[in-house]
Amino acid sequence: MFVKNSTAMSAILFFVGILSSITVAQSIGVCYGVIGGNLPSRQEVVDLYKTNGIGRMRIYYPDEEALQALKGSNIELIMDVAKETLQSLADSNVAKDWVNKYVIPYSQDVKFKYIAVGNEIHPNDNEAQYILSAMTNVQNAISSANLQGQIKVSTAIKFDLIMNSYPPNDGAFTDEAKSYITPIINFLVSNGAPLLANVYPYFAYAGDQSIPLAYALFTQQGNNDVGYQNLFDAMLDAVYAALEKLGASNLQVVVSESGWPSEGGNGATTDNAATYYGNLISHASSGSGTPKRPGGPIETYLFAMFDENQKTGEDSERHFGLFTPDKSPKYQLTFN
Repeated sequence: MFVKNSTAMSAILFFVGILSSITVAQSIGVCYGVIGGNLPSRQEVVDLYKTNGIGRMRIYYPDEEALQALKGSNIELIMDVAKETLQSLADSNVAKDWVNKYVIPYSQDVKFKYIAVGNEIHPNDNEAQYILSAMTNVQNAISSANLQGQIKVSTAIKFDLIMNSYPPNDGAFTDEAKSYITPIINFLVSNGAPLLANVYPYFAYAGDQSIPLAYALFTQQGNNDVGYQNLFDAMLDAVYAALEKLGASNLQVVVSESGWPSEGGNGATTDNAATYYGNLISHASSGSGTPKRPGGPIETYLFAMFDENQKTGEDSERHFGLFTPDKSPKYQLTFN
């Protein structure tokens, strides 16, 4: 297109700028976990997302109270299949009923973006054998409702399915993971869906104190010897390298969880968490991408909206919240 009129050109550039800013602003979501006491009502939580300009949410099961609250909010949603439901969705009739109950009635008013069939399922887990069938059945039910253009079906992986992650170009799926993940990746490619990956520089740093804290917090000056300024990019690019080795070089990775706890482990402080979240938002929204995938925002979901004091496991698991249960912000963050 050749435009002689400078006013028209300015208008076009202004419009492109608006589109670019919208894309960048919407690169950040926040995961909404509910394993905690005294958490606000679902409607209060949705209002808190809107007040803070958080345009994307992830929920970990089809929470109908949350779905009701999300109606008309314009918040884009990742909705997980509950772990205890995964096996049953390997039956196509059950999967169709699931979609008919939790997706279709809300699809006009709730902006479903992805259905996550499984979160951090390990190849040795009992559920692993059902994931691909469940994904296929949910996809077929969504397609039957003519929603395949709006809603993509995927699964969220844990980073421990990747080996040789440094340097990032050497990243590959473990031998154990390869037979599990390869047909899933083929499914994603054929359906134009991204892979969801939970990427936590915090856990890499906490488990290996030889990793510089500045590298994990995005505060390192300059690049390291393999061209990386931060651990997040290195981990994400190791996933991309693993996908390339399976012939899926065009598959997009969505970071479905990333966070830093304020207490409960090595390097878990309020200052470090504030630094990590603030820098991650800036980086993911900047449009710079990663060294392997430059140019473009990185769709990223921060973990998590609230501290969840009823979670089991490491103490740090209870301190990933961006807000306290009374809705007070733990950090001064700008999400858009």
